[in-house]
Parts: sequence; C-alpha cells; structure tokens
Amino acid sequence: MKKWKIIKKTDVSPSKWFPVFKHTVELPDGKIIDDYFVSPLGDVVMVLPLTTKNEMVLVRQYKHGLGEILIELPAGFRQEGKTLEDSALSELEEEVGIKTSADNLIFLGKIANNPTKSALVTNCYLARNLEFNSKQHLDETEDIEIIKVSPRIALEMVKSGEIWVSDSAICILKAFLKYPKIFK
Repeated sequence: MKKWKIIKKTDVSPSKWFPVFKHTVELPDGKIIDDYFVSPLGDVVMVLPLTTKNEMVLVRQYKHGLGEILIELPAGFRQEGKTLEDSALSELEEEVGIKTSADNLIFLGKIANNPTKSALVTNCYLARNLEFNSKQHLDETEDIEIIKVSPRIALEMVKSGEIWVSDSAICILKAFLKYPKIFK
C-alpha cells in the first residue's frame, strides 16, 4: 500500500471558519484525480475534567454544523503559538472556568474524526482533582451550559446516545478503558 502523491494544492476556502483545499493527486496506480477536496482544520484539544468530588464536567452547547444542542467534553482548536497542552488548559478555563497546570493533564490518545476529508485530529486529555476557580471566557459563537455528572452516568450517557459527539464519546471510553476505577 502506498500513499497518494499530492501534485497541486489550491486554497478554495469559503471563509476563515472552514478552510478547504482542492488537491490534485496521483493514486498509486498512476491515475490522476484533480478535484479531491480536503479541510486542513488541524488539531483539536479535548479535556475530560474530573472535580475533587469525582464529578465529570460536560458542556451543553449549540453546534451549527448539525443545527443541534449537544453534550460533549470541553474542547477547541489548538491555539496559534501554543502547545497542545497549553491549548487544552486554555480551553478548560475558557469553557468551564477551571484552571489547572500541564502536570495535571494525562494524555489519553488521539482520534481521527473524518480522515477521508479532514486533517482534524482530537487530542484527548484527562485532568483530575479540579475545582471551579476561574470564570468562563466564551468565544462570540459560544453559549455553554456546564453539566456535572458522575463518570458512571457519563458512560451511561454515551451508551444511551445522549452523548453522541464522536470524539467526546471516544474520549470517555478511552478513559474508562485506561482508568476503570474512576467509573465505579
């Protein structure tokens, strides 16, 4: 198996909110495809926050792509000039009002969201022993309700489909597989 060869990239982005590139690619068999569209959205950071009372902090917010109000974990794009960890810490504070340090982040793994058409990769972290110690600093497009549930209830919410955003569900499942004692 071989990777495709990118012959040409053209930025056809309709806006800063959704970058899109038109690729001309050569397949391993030599065939040329001149209209393969890809979104290079980049890295996302996601944090599974657990409070000192072992409550998982979730966020409920409107997501315009689906036109739905969804429950998920705090997350956002990697911020320019910041490491993944620093971006995760920023998102945690901005979305839910919790400050912590990088040494409290445990990397749970990566998730490819739609590798056929997007370069979006979610980097999942677990953070424990947290307290609400700051204020939310929401972006202009965010209206976030904070939800606190036991990890066991969050797992049930994934099972029932109440949490159905793929990277949030997978991040919770990764935490369950790596740290099952948290969910008892």
